Amino acid sequence: MKKTFFVAMLFGVAVAGNKIGLQAQTRVADKPNILFILTDDQTFNTIHALGNKEIVTPNMDKLVKEGTTFTQAHIMGGLTGAICSPSRNMILTSRSLFRLHKAGAYIPASDTTFPELFRVNGYTTFETGKWHQDKASFKRSFSTAENIFFGGMYPPDAGGQYRPHLHHYDSSGQYDEPFWGDDFSSVYFADAAVDFLKSQQHQQQPFLMYVAFTSPHDPRTAPTWYGHNYHTDDISLPANYLPVHPFDNGELYIRDEMLLPVPRTKETVKREIAKYYAMISEVDYQIGRILNELKQTGRDKNTVIVFAGDNGLAVGQHGLLGKQNPYESAIRVPLVFAGPGIPKDKRVNAYVYLNDIYPTLCDMTQIPVPATVEGMSLKTAFDKGFFKGRDQVFFAYSNLQRAVVKEGFKLACYNVNGQHPIQLFDLNKDPWEMHNLANEQQYQNKVKSMTSLLSVSMKRLGDFCDLDKAGWGYPVKMTSMEVTNVLP
Repeated sequence: MKKTFFVAMLFGVAVAGNKIGLQAQTRVADKPNILFILTDDQTFNTIHALGNKEIVTPNMDKLVKEGTTFTQAHIMGGLTGAICSPSRNMILTSRSLFRLHKAGAYIPASDTTFPELFRVNGYTTFETGKWHQDKASFKRSFSTAENIFFGGMYPPDAGGQYRPHLHHYDSSGQYDEPFWGDDFSSVYFADAAVDFLKSQQHQQQPFLMYVAFTSPHDPRTAPTWYGHNYHTDDISLPANYLPVHPFDNGELYIRDEMLLPVPRTKETVKREIAKYYAMISEVDYQIGRILNELKQTGRDKNTVIVFAGDNGLAVGQHGLLGKQNPYESAIRVPLVFAGPGIPKDKRVNAYVYLNDIYPTLCDMTQIPVPATVEGMSLKTAFDKGFFKGRDQVFFAYSNLQRAVVKEGFKLACYNVNGQHPIQLFDLNKDPWEMHNLANEQQYQNKVKSMTSLLSVSMKRLGDFCDLDKAGWGYPVKMTSMEVTNVLP
């Protein structure tokens, strides 16, 4: 007779000061496994099955065809140039932007991560890849791990992606014995994931895997052995290509924007896109290895798979390269759910945030949601009925940029050296954001209503900036230290 595992715990279990409700008799063995796959700097329109015919992504395509894709998944932004840190924090904790500590780099014990919650609820929790938060929260979250990268990116002068700085799992949480890899980073992360799946083949306890790749983040030096290479002759320039951004957005000279000289020529942008696509195809190959092993071990039939990108990237759009801007290329990301109970080849065009992943997984596994979670469950999108999603989405960057999107219109406002440019885009008619409507007479009422909506959203979310104050209350560009100390 198949052995059944039970977790018998009191309802008010305290985890690091945060109350997590648990049923007295939770039938753990019947719960689905969770495989969460995260890529680094992958924008929303870089999957072949979703319309990009120039990129090769057979395994992401498979997830799209086998699952439900949220085509309007957004991030909330960040307060420093490393947008991936707050984005990952929001995924892990489902907190909103202005409730993150140290600009997203720190997760206090009062904010329960979803791996931590699942661990308390009887799951084996495993991590490999990038962790852009503190080591204490990592220790709380995972019962095992391998090939862990603590940090933001691999510096080119230290070997880049070909010499990853990694750690083996350390139950003490100290992680003071790093090692240097001698192969491409994605290989290490996929190897660790495959080995973990093999170890779980005959286990009855459910698992949660958090696999966080560093591709396609620069340095973009993808290997060619995995089977595909790109040539600039096969790459199209984006419709909104510009050699120079039309005005100072406050971050024209941050590291991301220094990867190519200004003005950006058509040829250099096409080369950068080719390298970007190569990195995405490379990580797609490694994702395929993990999916194949999941099927080989027979655990695929009871595993919910979530695939997402942590933030987007301009790569030549609007004269920009990076992610420190409010354009769609920076704030929209891939988000796919696949597995038991999830419709196949379905598209959902409603607004959602990445921090909605956490409560969705709770809903799908019947695990009570902690009070600190601010996201909304997306589970009803997997039903036959209508899924409304969010009424609007909001974006912020430092004290320099704010934006709001509602009913297909986007308003972006800037606060740079006493200048306050405004952009209004009709995304339904102008998805490439090429026609600024903010100064056209027939759109002045829309500008006013969207500005009011943005101001209300800022106050509701606890924004430290205020549109009603001169210079938003912070007229001078804030330093990284000042932004980090907004909420220590």
